[in-house]
Amino acid sequence: MIHSTKPIDDATPLDDISGLKLPRDKVYLLKEIYVAEANNIALATLKYLASPPSKKLASFSYEWLSKLHEEMFGNVWDWAGKFRQVELSIGIKAYQVPTALKELADDIAFWDTHKTFDIYEMAARIHHRAVQIHPYKNGNGRWSRMLANIYLRQNGSMPVKWQEDLLSKENPKRDAYIQALKVADNGDYSALIEMHKITY
Repeated sequence: MIHSTKPIDDATPLDDISGLKLPRDKVYLLKEIYVAEANNIALATLKYLASPPSKKLASFSYEWLSKLHEEMFGNVWDWAGKFRQVELSIGIKAYQVPTALKELADDIAFWDTHKTFDIYEMAARIHHRAVQIHPYKNGNGRWSRMLANIYLRQNGSMPVKWQEDLLSKENPKRDAYIQALKVADNGDYSALIEMHKITY
C-alpha cells in the first residue's frame, strides 16, 4: 500500500501487495505502483474534469461517492471503493464509515438544493468531511480532492491543480494544507476555501 506521506523512491520495494490487481510475477517498487495509480486516476480525471460533468454523471449520492473511489483506483487495487475494516491514524472508526458517508451525501444534497454556501465553500466542506471520514484503505486524500474538483467543475469553476506529492514532506505547501484541514476541524474553513479558489 502506498502511503502518500512517504516520498517515492525508485529503489524501494512494495511491502504490502494485498489486494493488488497487477500481475504478481514480479516485485513492485513504490514508484511503479504510484505510476499505475496515477494512470488510473488520469482516466477518472478525463471523465469528470475534461468538461463540466452533469449531475447524472456525478450525482454525489452515497453510492456514487464509493463508485468514484473505485474508478480512481480499481484498476490497481481490489479494495477500491470498499469501506475499510481497519483503523487508520486519521479518520473516524471503521464501523462509523457507512453512516458518516451517508450523512455527507445527504448534506451535500441539502446544501446544493438550498445554496447554503457558495461553490468554493461547498468544495472545501466536501473535501474536509471526506478527509475526516477517510472511508477507504488508501487514496482518501486524492479521492477527497477529486470530489472537490468535480463539484467545482460541475458548478462553473475550473478545478484546483493539486500537486501529486502534496503530502510529501519535501513539498513546501504540505504544512499549509494540513493546517488548513486542522483549523477546518474547528469550523474555520477560510484557509481551505482560499485553496479551492486557486484553479487552473
